[in-house]
Amino acid sequence: MNSGERALSHEDRCSLLSAEIDRLVDGVRGGDPVAEVSTCPGWTLTRLLKHVGVVHRWVRHLVAERVTEPLWPRDLPVTMPGDPGAYPDWLAEGGADLVAALRAADPGTAVWSWSARPDAGFWTRRMLHETTVHRADAELALGRDPHIEAGTAADGVDEFLANIKMAPWMTEPLRELAGAGETLHIHATDAPGRGADAAGAGVPGGHPHDRDSGEWTITLSPGAFTWTRGHGKGDVAVRGPMSDLLLLLYGRREPSDGRFEVFGDRDLLAHWLAKTAL
Repeated sequence: MNSGERALSHEDRCSLLSAEIDRLVDGVRGGDPVAEVSTCPGWTLTRLLKHVGVVHRWVRHLVAERVTEPLWPRDLPVTMPGDPGAYPDWLAEGGADLVAALRAADPGTAVWSWSARPDAGFWTRRMLHETTVHRADAELALGRDPHIEAGTAADGVDEFLANIKMAPWMTEPLRELAGAGETLHIHATDAPGRGADAAGAGVPGGHPHDRDSGEWTITLSPGAFTWTRGHGKGDVAVRGPMSDLLLLLYGRREPSDGRFEVFGDRDLLAHWLAKTAL
């Protein structure tokens, strides 16, 4: 199985996270606070901003205070704005504090997480992709077409595949995958360039470039799966822009929406997406 790490450094991810926070804040200014966020059923735009702002403050606390025991967002008091129109500034303030705390920490600093990687570096990467996907949610709610830079989206696919096996809330859905060696192949049509780690990452065989080429193969087994980067074939294959592939995995795009080419067993792809989309 792939380790899920690409060439992005801790500082790279801090910078990308800061830019994503700015995009989210700028994008929602003046937006309807009660606009429905269709990709997060039951949420309004204000509810989305509240969620992101609380998570940012929670992770800032974990990292800044070097918390090494389990602490969930509900355990940390957070003051909310009284005026829905104040949420963008509130989000910007909390986001800036988060980035500052992450930049001040070595990525190997011990910090509790729900994953197998209890350190600050895990949270930098997790906050980058949490914020990026929710920025896309906000843009979709406001009638815009979100785009994620290909390198960020590729790192997001790696992180998604690495993390869903460790997320406590995914335990039951993954048990229902019920695979028997079926394979899914994901192929980006605008793959990012070669990363500095192209010759590593524990993928056996193949040309080094294949390992950073914007292609992944997922193999199902009873209640579990493995994955590798690189060129391959699958029982089902889906091709499309890197940005849209990430949003597809997160359940923000549909395979039938015209952005993708799907070859092979569409029912297998639907089964995977139903059990893994976040």
